[in-house]
Amino acid sequence: MNWTNFGSRNAVLSFTLAFAATGTAMAEVPGVTAPAQVTAIHCGHLLDVLAGKMLGATTIIVEGKRIREVVAGSKSPSGAAAEIDLLDETCLPGLIDSHTHLSDEFSPTTYTDDFHWNLADYVVRSTVYARRTLLAGFTTVRNVGDKDNETVALRNAINAGLLVGPRIFTAGIPIGSTGGHADPTDGYRSDLAGDPGPTQGVINSADDAAKAVRLHYKLNDDLIKIMPSGGVLDQSSSGDNAQLTLEEIKAIVNTAHDYGFTVAAHAHGAEAIRRAVLGGVDSIEHGTFLDDQDMKLMKEHGTWYVPTIIAGDFVAHKAAIPGYYPPQVAAKAAAIGPLILNTASRAYKAGVKIAFGTDAGVYPHGENAHEFELMVQAGMPPLFALEAATRSASQLLKRDKDIGSVSPGKFADVVAVPGNPTENISLMKQVSFVMKEGVVYKRAGRAVDIAP
Repeated sequence: MNWTNFGSRNAVLSFTLAFAATGTAMAEVPGVTAPAQVTAIHCGHLLDVLAGKMLGATTIIVEGKRIREVVAGSKSPSGAAAEIDLLDETCLPGLIDSHTHLSDEFSPTTYTDDFHWNLADYVVRSTVYARRTLLAGFTTVRNVGDKDNETVALRNAINAGLLVGPRIFTAGIPIGSTGGHADPTDGYRSDLAGDPGPTQGVINSADDAAKAVRLHYKLNDDLIKIMPSGGVLDQSSSGDNAQLTLEEIKAIVNTAHDYGFTVAAHAHGAEAIRRAVLGGVDSIEHGTFLDDQDMKLMKEHGTWYVPTIIAGDFVAHKAAIPGYYPPQVAAKAAAIGPLILNTASRAYKAGVKIAFGTDAGVYPHGENAHEFELMVQAGMPPLFALEAATRSASQLLKRDKDIGSVSPGKFADVVAVPGNPTENISLMKQVSFVMKEGVVYKRAGRAVDIAP
């Protein structure tokens, strides 16, 4: 609507008041922006992940979706529409999980569900998993693989305010080779398997690789996920063999970087890790058999490591339950799962850059914070683990201007726990308050109903 047609400011005022009287928010009227609400969050302590220290009483002043100011002490700014008392709690930046699968969750029926469930079944369940993730304190996730780009729809619905969930950066369908970890028809009988190609994320040449990346751009994905090694939960025989050539990896990375994508590489085996790092990927996921040469290369190339210790721990335990996984999957889980904690420990001691990620969906969504406990068990200080899930993860996502710390100008993503997590990391499993972009989704340990 063209406001000049009304002829005066009074006409505009009368029009907006009329809309307000009928219950329509000013923000919904084209051309009119409602004043941003100012909220003061009074924290007993605040973890400053940029300075690497715990602050005392601190007030976070939120204006609209972003943080306006962070001030020492418990101060009430003039004009504040709301004040939140968290003086008995520790505030932290909204948490970031760099490795999730929000439209899936493994169970003993997973391999038969694939033949009975429609895509819509996975989509509906993803809305539940997304909500659980946000209420666990994870305000941002990097989703590194789905079935048919359904997490793009999930991302868009959350961004539009239609669903409750974390901010999502999604890779859509992962890219791998025929019979490899990304081949969606592994284990199918031959008349059902067919011959998937780049549209399904299956490549067998550098040309296929470039096409697959360009399809992701066309489909409005946020990043690229590749599978240069075997994996645990597919129905092939190897969990660590190299499954993409260096030429294919370079073709993926070069094309991806042309389009502004980062590239995450699922890689267990040492040779696959070496190829992925030399090929220029941005991160190595899992990295079970990382050797000294791989770690040296990662430091030289500035490659991030996302350990996902919780996934290894979970599959190792489930592999011991008869029938939980098919036999070939159980064998891989038993061999690979228990090793990741030690690998993460060695990578930390070697000085490899580490970002927090869990492989949520391999284990039940919402239990992401157990990764903190396992990182500390691997020898990482609690402060380092917390920085990995905030500052470091935001750098991996290349979104550190907007998220990753409680700082003026950044999104108002704030969580709180009842105590000091740098002294007791298990408190991260007791998130009592969650705010994302200035909206409170959890308070006093309970979810807050947010109407769409």
